[in-house]
Amino acid sequence: MTVRPAAAAALAAAATAALLALAGPAAAAPVPQPQTATAETLAAAHEAAVAPDTLATLSRFFAREGRVSVAAAKPRIEGGAIPVSYLNPDFVAGRAGAPVARLEFLASRAVSSDGQPAALWTAKTGTGWQVVNIATGDDEFRYARLGAGKLPGGAVFREPQTDAWYVAGGERVLPLDEDAVRAVGERGTTLAAYRARVTKAYGDKLPGSAYARQGMAGGFEEAAPDTGATPPALLAGAAGVLAPVAAATALLLRRRRRTAGA
Repeated sequence: MTVRPAAAAALAAAATAALLALAGPAAAAPVPQPQTATAETLAAAHEAAVAPDTLATLSRFFAREGRVSVAAAKPRIEGGAIPVSYLNPDFVAGRAGAPVARLEFLASRAVSSDGQPAALWTAKTGTGWQVVNIATGDDEFRYARLGAGKLPGGAVFREPQTDAWYVAGGERVLPLDEDAVRAVGERGTTLAAYRARVTKAYGDKLPGSAYARQGMAGGFEEAAPDTGATPPALLAGAAGVLAPVAAATALLLRRRRRTAGA
C-alpha cells in the first residue's frame, strides 16, 4: 500500500505521538533479546499487548484513516504472542554454528471491531517488555502458519532487505512468499546456497561495516512514504536497534508492500 506524501506526514505525526505516549519516557534503550522465546517472555509480551494503554493506542491507530472512530475501534488481542525471527547477521558473516534466523521480537495480533488487523511488536527494554511498533496487517502470523504447514518444526524468518519470508529446516530453505520465490525458486534451495547468496548480497553491509557507519544499515527510512521500493539493508535487526521512542517515526506507520500469500 502506498501512502501519499502529505497524508503520510500527517499520519506519522499523529501516530508518533501515540507511540510516544504508549512507550513512556522511561523506555529508553533496548537490551539484548533472548535467544529463544520462553513461556515467561511470551507471557510478558502478551501482558504488554493487552495493557489498557496499549489498547488505547491501538484505538487511535485503527482510527487513523477514518475507517472507524476511536470510540468504536474496540481493539482486541487474538491469541498469544509469537516469536518473530529475521535473517541472522552471524549466519551472513559465516560464523561457525550460527543459525540462519535470529529472534528479533515477539508479536501479538490485534484486530479492530471492523476487522482491521495489526501486529504489535514487543521487545525487551531496560524497563521490561514493551510494545515498540504497530504494523498494519498480520504477516508475522500468516507466515508462521504457512511455515509450520510447509516444513513442520522449521524456523520461519524474514529477510528484511527484500521483505521475503522463508522457512528453514535441516539443509533446506523454502520460500513462503513471492519475494522469496524470486530469490530461491519455488522449490527452495540448500542452506549452503542460501548462505552464499546472502553473504554475497549483504556481507559488506553488516553492523560495524563502512556501510553501517555511514548510517545506511538499520532499516527503514524515517518518515518516508512506502513506495514499494526495497529499503536499505537492515541487518542491524529490529529489536536490536529499536528503542520505543527512537523508533516511533521510523516504524509505527510501517505499511505492508502487498497482501502476502503463498
